[in-house]
Amino acid sequence: MKKVPTWASVPLMVGAFGLLAWLERRRPLRRAVEPKLRREARNLVVAAVSAAALRVAEKPVVEPLSALVERRRWGLLKLFKLPTWLEVTLAVILMDYTLYRWHVLVHRVPWLWRFHLVHHVDLDLDTSTALRFHFTELVISVPWRAGQILLIGVSPLSLSVWQTFLFLSIMFHHSNVELPIEVERKLNRLIVTPRMHGIHHSIVKKETDSNWSSGLTVWDWLHGTLKLNVPQAEINIGVPAYREPEEVKLTKILKLPFGEERPAWQLPEGGRPLR
Repeated sequence: MKKVPTWASVPLMVGAFGLLAWLERRRPLRRAVEPKLRREARNLVVAAVSAAALRVAEKPVVEPLSALVERRRWGLLKLFKLPTWLEVTLAVILMDYTLYRWHVLVHRVPWLWRFHLVHHVDLDLDTSTALRFHFTELVISVPWRAGQILLIGVSPLSLSVWQTFLFLSIMFHHSNVELPIEVERKLNRLIVTPRMHGIHHSIVKKETDSNWSSGLTVWDWLHGTLKLNVPQAEINIGVPAYREPEEVKLTKILKLPFGEERPAWQLPEGGRPLR
């Protein structure tokens, strides 16, 4: 098998999205600020635009590059003759770590943050937020993805396994599903969970500057960026400068990175939120 077949990965991801959306209505973790259907429709439109941009900008680059890496045996993992299962496992782990580093960059580099901001100004957090990334941010990430593939030595199989894992992971930890606290505590020893990622989407900057992992929690443990002690009931989702539903309408968020930038972490009336 050269990669995970589409007939397996697509139904799995669509099914996971549907299941999480259903659970969000049955066991919501946080109270909604905006009507859910309106938000989901907006986020899915943003996702559709971004998916089209990725198909044009990323697919023609990363898939042929991954095939070339496999043929020429380029990259770190290709220095060794590893069994397939071990190579795929290590590739997924290293891709996950280098994505952690990219996530830190899009928060800390001002011109990258302009695009990532679109993801964070959502006033609620649910499974649809996992798909809500500005198309320009995803296009800009293509050279980083190419670098990951070349440096690590990511085969087509490893790439497709990582993409499937990542998609399922981000949908899960963005979801507004209330898991039993004992279950969540056990899970977030290994993977990112809804409560953990909810802290990352807080309007309090020191909380947003934590929990940057996208799949495995270990990267936040290692870098001292893990934060778990914030009660969900005390979290306000979003960015301080954009607190009204009118400010996050579809047309406005699509134009947001290209307009005049507000001080993102300052409330409209001035000052920074402490909670």
